[in-house]
Amino acid sequence: MHLERLIEQASRRVPAAENGHQQAAQPIDGLQVLRQNFPSSFEASLYEPVLCLILQGGKQVAIGEQTLSFGPGECLLVSHELPVCSRITKAPYLALVLEVDIATIRELYDKVTESALYSERARAAQTHQANPGLLDALRRYLALADSPANAKVLGPLTSKEIHYRLLVAPFGGMLRSLIRHDSNASAIARAIGYIRDDIRSPIAIPDLARRAGMSASSFHKHFKTITSTTPLQYQKELRLLEARRLLTTGGASVTAAAFDVGYESPSQFSREYARKFGVPPSEDLANATG
Repeated sequence: MHLERLIEQASRRVPAAENGHQQAAQPIDGLQVLRQNFPSSFEASLYEPVLCLILQGGKQVAIGEQTLSFGPGECLLVSHELPVCSRITKAPYLALVLEVDIATIRELYDKVTESALYSERARAAQTHQANPGLLDALRRYLALADSPANAKVLGPLTSKEIHYRLLVAPFGGMLRSLIRHDSNASAIARAIGYIRDDIRSPIAIPDLARRAGMSASSFHKHFKTITSTTPLQYQKELRLLEARRLLTTGGASVTAAAFDVGYESPSQFSREYARKFGVPPSEDLANATG
């Protein structure tokens, strides 16, 4: 019932996708509706904390060594900033994408019992069937787009309800861990911030571990458990994503892009770029410049 009503509401928010291109709309703050009529090939991108609920179709997301597939009524919850490769596996595809506000999650600390805070097996990306309460809250939040006055007053309250439902859901273990500033999840989130702030500099694991408040061995273990990748691989993924952005939007040369993101060897950069994106950087640059 809730899923059918969400499909009806979401379909009205975005026009039918044409020629395989994805159509998107943001009817209310922090919530996007995505639509596409055809399956897609893998595309690399950076996911920030987000909830993706599939209403129609199917999707596959690869994160390091972890591959997740999900379909109608199922959602993907991402708690940390993660480089991913994703593709639409079944179409027509219709999905809701909600930005997850970690600050709102932390504001709910007092509403969650201590016994529920730890989830050692949780990862930064989890899939699960959406329960009726979450579907209904998302439906009501989307419906607020019809009334700006209601959205102004009720929007923040409904958004907070959605975050609470995510926090106490079976797949919200990593969010529950993030509530505590002294948790492994919070330490890895800080380390990710350090890596993102300076992707050019080589990673020194002992220094990064010290800044995260862990031993080097413990840091490496928890980083891989949570993100499904190593710190060095994580940084490489960020470098390649940023280089592609520079090539396709900034007009940088291949050599300049390589040096800008921290590569010392343009030839190594070109090899790793082609392995990641399936085309050499020169081809992406040529397409971007016409």
